[in-house]
Amino acid sequence: MFIIHNGKIITEEAIVDQCAVVIEGETIQSVIAEKEMENYPKAQLIDANGGYISPGFIDIHSDYIETLASPRPTSMMDFNVSLREAEKILISHGITTMFHSLSFYREDIFHHKPMRNPENVQRMVDAIDATHNELHLIRHRLHARFELDNIGEVNRLVENIEADKVHLLSFMDHTPGQGQYRDLEVYRRTLQGYRNLTDDDVQTVIVERQNSESMTLEKIKEVADIAINKGIAVASHDDDDMEKLEIVKSFGTSISEFPITLDVAKKASEMGLQTIVGAPNVLLGGSHSGNLAATEAIEHNCADILCSDYYPAALLHAIFTLHEKYGNDLHSMFQMVTLNPAKAVRMDNEIGSIKAGKKADILVIERMDDGYPMLTKTMVNGALITTTNYRLK
Repeated sequence: MFIIHNGKIITEEAIVDQCAVVIEGETIQSVIAEKEMENYPKAQLIDANGGYISPGFIDIHSDYIETLASPRPTSMMDFNVSLREAEKILISHGITTMFHSLSFYREDIFHHKPMRNPENVQRMVDAIDATHNELHLIRHRLHARFELDNIGEVNRLVENIEADKVHLLSFMDHTPGQGQYRDLEVYRRTLQGYRNLTDDDVQTVIVERQNSESMTLEKIKEVADIAINKGIAVASHDDDDMEKLEIVKSFGTSISEFPITLDVAKKASEMGLQTIVGAPNVLLGGSHSGNLAATEAIEHNCADILCSDYYPAALLHAIFTLHEKYGNDLHSMFQMVTLNPAKAVRMDNEIGSIKAGKKADILVIERMDDGYPMLTKTMVNGALITTTNYRLK
């Protein structure tokens, strides 16, 4: 039994102090007044030193594992090593549940990532699945990001869904002229940033991509139904107009990832879709693609979830940046990386908040004198995973 005390507890309802969290086995037993701690004489005490006692972070969109598995276009690391090294990094940023976001592309037009070859994607899918029955630090899950023109891999995707290897499904369309690349000039600059292409070369790529065969709406709905019937949430990606929102809603989508404009984000929220924005977007002060700024979406109450996207450290820092620089309610910002994503992926009965009966995924976050957040304790399923001691000398 553990008791975490002397901190500000992020509960579902508020941030409370002069209370303590009692953990027994893998789960949270209760939140008690600190004066009641004497009723648990055998419990091991963990002093939060006045810091925040938070649920573990749940990251439902991050392709970080692709970088660790293939750090160079010609380098492919062992996948088991990649996952085990990744979780040490992720837990150091407070991420206790990671939805590794693997891209199922027919062709990655921007740059060659061997990790995105179909055979390597499947190997990583299997490696993530294997972690459930091996020693591990964090909770590993799979977010399958499926590009709509990858029609040759639809059957493999369905096989993975039916084998319970997929835990979140999103449909993507990176065709130039819509979505993230509705501005063709942005597409041109982005492509030329990755590859040495002339303007004529880029125009050829644009025409080829715009005429590429894609999944029909009927096929998308068929695959979405299979996922939904397995209890898997379905997301759309880069929604850019109201018509698309209506279409994706029609096949059971419950999450809108990175809506392109404020109007679309507002409409998605009105329609009951959970909206995701990127924590790196917050730290950078805007979208690297020139699309909706995360801070603007949050200001207008049409963003529900923060994800790390490609930079795991961003989650922790974005919480405090949004509160201290932009004046957002701190409790609500914590919810964007804990309870809200848990609800979106239908895991809130198990994780996402400090509440009796839930898994004891808990962080202790202290602050340096200059306000820099320090993650000093991490716990997953009631096991104390890390204790970090910052020092002056």
